[in-house]
Amino acid sequence: MRRVVVTGLGALTPIGKGIAAYKKGLQEGVSGAVDISQFDASKFKCRFACELPAFDPLDYMDRRAARRLDLFAIYALATADEAMKDSGLDLEKIDLDRAGVIYSSGIGGMITLEKEVEGFALGNGTPRYNPFLIPKMICDIAPGHISMKYGFRGINYATVSACASSTHSIMNAFDYIRWGRNDIIIAGGAEAVITKIAVGGFSAMKALSTRNDDPKTASRPFDLDRDGFVLGEGSGTLVLEELEHAKKRGAKIYAEVAGVAATADAYHITAPHPEGLGAANSMRLVLEDAKMNPGEIDYINVHGTSTPLGDIAEVKAIQKVFGEAAYNLNISSTKSMTGHLLGAAGAIEAIAGILAINHNFVPPTINHFTDDPELDPRLDFTFNQAQQKEVNAVLSNTFGFGGHNASVIMKKYK
Repeated sequence: MRRVVVTGLGALTPIGKGIAAYKKGLQEGVSGAVDISQFDASKFKCRFACELPAFDPLDYMDRRAARRLDLFAIYALATADEAMKDSGLDLEKIDLDRAGVIYSSGIGGMITLEKEVEGFALGNGTPRYNPFLIPKMICDIAPGHISMKYGFRGINYATVSACASSTHSIMNAFDYIRWGRNDIIIAGGAEAVITKIAVGGFSAMKALSTRNDDPKTASRPFDLDRDGFVLGEGSGTLVLEELEHAKKRGAKIYAEVAGVAATADAYHITAPHPEGLGAANSMRLVLEDAKMNPGEIDYINVHGTSTPLGDIAEVKAIQKVFGEAAYNLNISSTKSMTGHLLGAAGAIEAIAGILAINHNFVPPTINHFTDDPELDPRLDFTFNQAQQKEVNAVLSNTFGFGGHNASVIMKKYK
């Protein structure tokens, strides 16, 4: 099968808008958590989130276009634009019938839905809804808009698998290119759900941290006192391209996609399998797909959401699959900095892995204060500070409600 490489990147994250700023945030180990400004959260159990700093849609499109899009789709178009410019693709010199978009959102246009329902509830009962309500809300509208912007007439759809969504989009894009059905696919994910519904709903599940007195240190994966994840927003976009196609046009190659895998826990709607069975199967299969052994992985960007059950289960899975090799690699959760971007998490974390490969550093797991006795102290969780290290291969995990597990391996192109 054909080889697949990454030739363009774009990112909007709570610790940096644009790839350069995102890299800087990862290297410096900063937290994007702030008190919620997008609505009055004073009566909520969780009153903070990882918001995008000073984001203005008009920096990316005109006012008329912005009014017709939910914020998640605006985020998607913004990072797709950065990734396409970064790739150097000339639309007049490629076969647009073999160029596609597979893009993700775990929830879609929740901001739009919330505003429309509130407007109806506060009205006189007459159903007056925005004619753009449905196309603004549905998850698949993001890849639709991206394809229309660039004229890509190849494969086009959205992957929706909760927090595993954008890793699945990368997986599917990789498969369609290596099978020979497309030459170029824009893949990634976007999420914009810092809303009353989302914060209230996740809080009701006891999934969110309630460390309201100290938001910056609230996301603390693998710490004994972790109490839930911190909601984040933003998007990440990758341009995936068939290797010979990229070489022929002299493209810059960030990394090669070495392998992908996906499994199910078949256990519980929200809790992971306690022994990390599905996660272990996903990592075992991705190594098999990449034709790599555990000792060849330098860094695992873990799902690591800062939940009591999830962090333990993932570490158990790593130790099952990697054995002694687990003590020779770095592990870190960049969600300690960005918060949890739900359907966009896999994309921005794959990008973090690619930046690690290109700049030879491992992003830290910040906010570590107290060791958890259930975690093996011989493992290197890259606590609190980035580490300089030659990074040739990165495995990235994302797991979603419903028991969805997805893993991808990126490696240095040689």
